[in-house]
Amino acid sequence: MTKAKTASGKVAANLDTPTDLPQDGVDKISAAMNTILADTFALYLKTKNFHWHVSGRHFRDYHLLLDEQSEQIFASTDEIAERVRKIGGTTLRSIGQIAKLQTLADNDENYVPPREMLRELMNDNKKVVASMRKAHDIADKYEDVATASLLENFIDATERRTWFLFEASRQEGGNEQ
Repeated sequence: MTKAKTASGKVAANLDTPTDLPQDGVDKISAAMNTILADTFALYLKTKNFHWHVSGRHFRDYHLLLDEQSEQIFASTDEIAERVRKIGGTTLRSIGQIAKLQTLADNDENYVPPREMLRELMNDNKKVVASMRKAHDIADKYEDVATASLLENFIDATERRTWFLFEASRQEGGNEQ
């Protein structure tokens, strides 16, 4: 997902967004952000899947929590993709491309117990945070403060989701304290 290049190796004029970042920086930052974007779409769909299929005594609370979290996750996709474009990179174009880049595992099980849903989403959010921190390091290396700043906000939001999922999952198994 670098700049769209013509057969001669030059960037297509219509997609050549002006930037003062070096091309290797654009390439590395774009690659890291596109992996995060793929994982964000995967996490969004998994969160919606669990939202649609949650059951049990905490149904309403979990259903609403997962709906709220899925909205937050989906809202971040446009900002991530637009950041890649702002620096002159290209971003995801298809579900197939998401499947190639995502690092999070899908969950296609017919039934997942509610506590397992919450724990799986908690661990997936933790993986996304780890990827964001690595991307932040890359952005810092190339002095891309705007990407680093965006990632800082998303790290905070993702850590908040992780915390909520952790706390909610503690109550499901009779672990209330």
